[in-house]
Amino acid sequence: MQTVTSIGEDALVRRLTSDLPQDESVIAGPGDDCAVVAGPANGRHLLMKTDSVVEHIHFLRETPARLVGRKAMARVVSDIAAMGGQPRHALITLIVRRATEVRFVDELYQGIREIADPIGINIVGGETSRGDTTVVSISLLGDVSSARWASRSGGKPGDALFVTGCLGGSIKGKHLTFEPRLTEAQWLVKKFPVHAMMDISDGLAKDLPRLAEASGLEFIIEESVIPCSSDCSTDQAWGDGEDYELLFAVSPKTAERLTREWKDQFPDLLLTQIGHLVPIGSGVIPTFQNHGWDHFKRGA
Repeated sequence: MQTVTSIGEDALVRRLTSDLPQDESVIAGPGDDCAVVAGPANGRHLLMKTDSVVEHIHFLRETPARLVGRKAMARVVSDIAAMGGQPRHALITLIVRRATEVRFVDELYQGIREIADPIGINIVGGETSRGDTTVVSISLLGDVSSARWASRSGGKPGDALFVTGCLGGSIKGKHLTFEPRLTEAQWLVKKFPVHAMMDISDGLAKDLPRLAEASGLEFIIEESVIPCSSDCSTDQAWGDGEDYELLFAVSPKTAERLTREWKDQFPDLLLTQIGHLVPIGSGVIPTFQNHGWDHFKRGA
């Protein structure tokens, strides 16, 4: 008997989305960081994303409510950023126990607004319900230039692969306090032809193969240059997940200028070229023990 554990998260998602009805207004459906649909204004596409944080999976019961709310909003902003877009409007669904203190909810919304307010995100509604565990689900609507947006699927053979920041060890606190790379992603798509991009949520071990596969390619990386967070091994940087850094591919002709201009624009944020995309059959899968995050794998 098949279970969701036996087939894994990626296979489950493919099964659920393989035959969904979509008309001509859908530009990019399931399989990217956001759905992309035709917008009402010329020159803009709409971006749609929903995500949730669940107690015992994404945070512990003792986690401060402000940080829970902050993470819930930052995650969906990170996905809009990964497309080069601008977040606009949010709906929030909140599930809590009957005995939850009102103070917890107040502080949770403080954390949500800590991310939303500076960006100008409008919180326009949502839903509440009781349950046996705390769940915060946020649906976010954004938009992006129809001429300058990034998907996972536009990578080309020979493209240089870059990551922002340092990876690994997010469980030590970064998964609650990270800054979505919104400004950086918008600058990238405005200044350079970004062939493919996504945010790193499940670890390079999961997300780099996803980007390569979406582009019909494989990859080769230089394991020794993967940027590691303090006190983290390269194996942890490869597979820990919840880094919420950007992973993107550009032409090798672009790479040198991008690196130079990045240092001027974002001097405090590391940018590392970790490898390149290659045709099917010529890639090399790293031999790390850490295989990234899968919600349905055993032990997760």
